[in-house]
Amino acid sequence: MKITSIEVVKVNTGVSKRVEGVPWNPIVVMVHTDEGITGFGEIGLAYGNAGDAGFGMAVDFAKLIIGMDPMNNEEIWSKIFRSTFWGMGGGTVVFGGISGIDIALWDIRGKALNVPVYQLLGGKTNKKLRAYASQLQFGWGTESKAMITPDDYAWATQKALDNGYDCVKVDPIGFDLDGNWMKGKTTGLLENKQISTAVDRVRAMREAGGKNMDLIIELHSLTDTNSAIQLGRELEQFNCFYYEEPTMPLNAELMKEIANSVKIPLASGERIYSRWGYRPFFENRSLSIIQPDLGLVGGITEGKKICDMANVYDIGVQVHICGGPIAKAAALQLEAVIPNFVIHEHHSGALLPHNINSCKYDYQPKDGYYETPDLPGIGQELTEETIKASEKVVIQ
Repeated sequence: MKITSIEVVKVNTGVSKRVEGVPWNPIVVMVHTDEGITGFGEIGLAYGNAGDAGFGMAVDFAKLIIGMDPMNNEEIWSKIFRSTFWGMGGGTVVFGGISGIDIALWDIRGKALNVPVYQLLGGKTNKKLRAYASQLQFGWGTESKAMITPDDYAWATQKALDNGYDCVKVDPIGFDLDGNWMKGKTTGLLENKQISTAVDRVRAMREAGGKNMDLIIELHSLTDTNSAIQLGRELEQFNCFYYEEPTMPLNAELMKEIANSVKIPLASGERIYSRWGYRPFFENRSLSIIQPDLGLVGGITEGKKICDMANVYDIGVQVHICGGPIAKAAALQLEAVIPNFVIHEHHSGALLPHNINSCKYDYQPKDGYYETPDLPGIGQELTEETIKASEKVVIQ
């Protein structure tokens, strides 16, 4: 089998923005072969103002692998990584380009052998996959509600419980008291008003959800070491499941300082790329949960290796997903296999109709749990209508 052409697609979801100021355009790589099999992969840059860069990176990398055997994913991964000079430097855009291609190759492999990808990765260790609901699922999803007051946060928690979830993720500082997203200063030291607002919001969620509900605290690296410790100590009283991205991951020693100072398990990973990027966090044991995004970390090939490395250090895995249905399908395939799986991210984007309608299948959790697709490959494809309506470049 040979790769005959590759299409890089900027998916037209029918909307240009998910939230004011935040573009929402999943980038999908379609790898075609001489046996008529097409694989689909997604770059994890649907948001965050880097989609065009990821699109271009995939176009550049695609030119290198025309004519190669798509079943040789290790050879292709290594060629892109080692022969392009910048590959070994890594980073969001470089690893995003590698990831989209790699996921598509695994999709081809599964389709060629007529089995789901999880069978090729070792088979299921997890029969069903627990998912959490995002507080923003009800602020940005199908039910629009500004998340400002403690009552708003309690409302989101109750909606999650009503939908069968027993774990909810909350960002207690992202919205200020005027309903603006990510506008306030959250580094250095937090003001008492900021701390009391965050505490009141989390307390409302804990009271609404009860003692048995798991509660994840999301900070998006808005905080730094000082403010994360300051806030984390105040939130310890709520028995939080884990503390996500309390600071940016560029300095592993800062994450270790937070871990030593706050009695909540730490999680990070959506902005950590490759085995080399994760290594210092494994070695200093600062993270209890890693969150690799398969569309950014190096694809399924690299993602599986990272999860296996984490298992050596007794570190759990919650795959990061903030993209389209193809990203979700790839994550479900890997999560079914790894023994250190903890929980699946059910992001608000997974409920947006224009996102769902871009692909052939709609996988949603039932009573807070996902099942893994059993179709050959990753189990997801763009619709023909979406492909025709989207901007794309074809490499032959």
